[in-house]
Order: sequence, then structure tokens, then C-alpha cells
Amino acid sequence: MEWVLFCGTNNEPTAGSQRGERFASTARSEPGRATGQSIAAPAFSRGDRLATSSPQRAPAVRFMLAWHRTTQIHFIDFSHPGNIELTTIKPPPRLQEILDSTMSTAGVISLERDTPELAYTYEQAGILQFHHGKFLIGPLALKSGDHVLDIGAGTGRLTEFVAGLVGPTGHAIGIDPLENRIAIARLRSSQTLTFDVGRAEDLSRFGSAQFDAVYLNSVFHWIADKRQALREIERVLKPGGRIGLNAQDPTKPHESRTLLRQAIEQAGFSERSGESNRVLGATDEELRAMFAEAGFIDYRSDLRSLVDPHDDVNSVIGWSEASAFGNFLGGFSPAERAAIDAAFAALVETKRTPEGLRLERYLRFAFARKPGSQATPSVS
Repeated sequence: MEWVLFCGTNNEPTAGSQRGERFASTARSEPGRATGQSIAAPAFSRGDRLATSSPQRAPAVRFMLAWHRTTQIHFIDFSHPGNIELTTIKPPPRLQEILDSTMSTAGVISLERDTPELAYTYEQAGILQFHHGKFLIGPLALKSGDHVLDIGAGTGRLTEFVAGLVGPTGHAIGIDPLENRIAIARLRSSQTLTFDVGRAEDLSRFGSAQFDAVYLNSVFHWIADKRQALREIERVLKPGGRIGLNAQDPTKPHESRTLLRQAIEQAGFSERSGESNRVLGATDEELRAMFAEAGFIDYRSDLRSLVDPHDDVNSVIGWSEASAFGNFLGGFSPAERAAIDAAFAALVETKRTPEGLRLERYLRFAFARKPGSQATPSVS
């Protein structure tokens, strides 16, 4: 597990890893936050006692520990000189945003890379994901009058479809952490269809037992703290409420992801293949355990093969960039990216058929319900 350690006094911001390697900090310079300098640092782990190098400045020093793989933030304040024990505190939203952006260069999924252009491309090319999302909606057995939450709604196409299913007495709400996507989604708003910026890990704006169903369409593999998200979903569901999601399963990667990894290797960057287009997928066993831990029952899942047709490789790359909100090959320089794109184009062309390029995509569909009085919907 790698980490980045920042000192927020604008004095000697520190970065390092558990292997003692040097990492460059790219945090934005703000008063009381991290700056862009870096020095070598020894390894630390939770529970270690840390000593400030400048005891006379200790009262102003704040250390923040950010885990690359989970973006979980740990930080402490020095109130007096000497050794301080590392403790865990939930970071303020602004700090989380800064670190999300900071760690994007190290292969971590960042929300800061999205642009209005990527959001527009997603809206134009997202019809396939919309149709695949319909496979998720059927088993939820939505009915007129239901209140439904779409987490990771994107530009709102599927949420709009759901609003039609629940009718004038129901309500569909879509949230997404990407403001550019929500700006497009809000063009679809109506009295029974609303959108807002929000994250799966924090549903505090919603009351307990507010929704009949919650779903996440091709979203769960982007969420770092999956257990927190499931706990929040369980809280906002009514007794007997249903949850449905589809997500990438690391045991069966999308065909495009396999080809991209091969392209990175062919371009001479084998050691950096993990930076290609990182997602945080989950296997059936992992999903089953997390659902049970969150309190859900009647878990069931299946892995489905879906086909994405494309006219040319530019369409493949455009969709990959838009659906990954800027994280697609985001860690590579323009020159490196050009070499990878050329190798990727040649590999993708081997998948051409008379109908165009056809790439298989694999998603695990999982469903469960919160214990309670509502009848369990049948899975179609």
C-alpha cells in the first residue's frame, strides 16, 4: 500500500512511500495546505509516533496521510512539540477534493479531470450504457409511486427513463460527483425528476428509509470506499427496499482494457500498465461479503457479456475517455500517449467485423434487498 504524506505549513511538504521511495507532491498551494515541494521521507503506518523536524513550529503543523488505493485520508495536528500519535479523522470536503486531484498523477482515480467536452461526449455516446442499464432496472420491479435514487447518474438518461416508470406519483433523483454531467442532466429535470451533485459515500442529504430502490449503473467500480457507500444505501432504503448495481469484475476485464494493457506493453511501458485506466472492480465473493456486512439479504449476481459496437478506433478512444472522466491514460505524457494510441489502434482493428468494431464488455449484475416487509422482486 503506497501513501503520500503532506505537511501543511508551506514548510517542507513531505512525500514518501512504505518502501521509502521519493514521490513528488503536486498538491495545490494553499494557506494551511500542501505545496508542490517534496523531500525523501521514511515509512510510516497507522499508529506510528511521528516527530516534527522543527519543534518550534510544531503548533502550526498538520500532517495528512493519503492512501493511494483507497484515497482514505488520515491526518493529525501538532498541539505541542514532540512525538504525536497518528490518528484517523474524516477530512473536510475541500481537503478531500485537493487530495483527489493531487493523487491523480499516481494512478488514482480523480474527479478533477472531467471537462464539459468529456461530459458532452458521454451524453452523445452513452446510449449503449443506457440500454445496458435497462438490464439493471428490470429486476428492481419498480412500480408507480416508487421513490428511486440513481447514484452516479451521469447525464441522467437512465434516471429519466426510471422517472417514467414510477409515474407522476413517484420520484426519481439522480446524483453524480461530476458537476459537468449534472449540468446536462438538469436539462431533463421535471416535477418528478431531479438531479444534484453528490457522492455514494455521503447520502446525508437524504432521510433514513426514504427510497424504495437504489441503483448504480456502471458506477460501483469507481467508488473507493464501497463499504461506506453500501452502509449509506442501506440507511436510505425503506424496509424491503431493493438495491441493484452492475460493476466490472477484475476476474473478467473488458476486452478494450485487455487490448489497452497490451498496447502499453508494446509501447514499452510494461511497468506502468496499471496506470492505463484504473477501476476498483469487485468479484462475486467480494460483493456478497460487502452486501452481507451492510445488512442486505437475498443477494444474487451474474456476470453478463455485452457488446459495444464502434465505427472506428477514435470512437473507442473517445468513449473510453468520456466514460472514465479523463482518467483514461491520464498518467502518461502526450508523447507516451501517442505511442500507446498507435499500438492500441492496431490492436483494436483486429476486432473489426463487417458491422464495424465489436468489443465485448463484461459486467457483474448484483441485487439484494433490505430486510423488511416488502415482497422480494423476482429476477428477470
